[in-house]
Amino acid sequence: MPNREFTPSSGNVFADLNLPHADDLLAKAELAAKIIAEIQRRRLTQSQAAAILGIDQPKVSALKQGKLSGFSIERLMRLLLVLGRDIEITVKIRTRSRSLARLRVA
Repeated sequence: MPNREFTPSSGNVFADLNLPHADDLLAKAELAAKIIAEIQRRRLTQSQAAAILGIDQPKVSALKQGKLSGFSIERLMRLLLVLGRDIEITVKIRTRSRSLARLRVA
């Protein structure tokens, strides 16, 4: 078996790719994943989900495809609230082991 080099992940693929605003991108992806999971849990069609969320079906399709540039973090949180999901925001002191503070969805 060939010896392959690899770089361990930081836990944020967007940061690993050196994309700007990596924490925001990861938060949006995680929020979208929670929306999609709730839609699937309820066994909703895209049209049914769109009606509940108050958006059009192509926006639901974009969410499911990970096309999130048209969605802010705030908008994604509002969609979760419409789906009956609670959201908690906790503000903490940054740990000394990190040089920068971070945004995280749990």
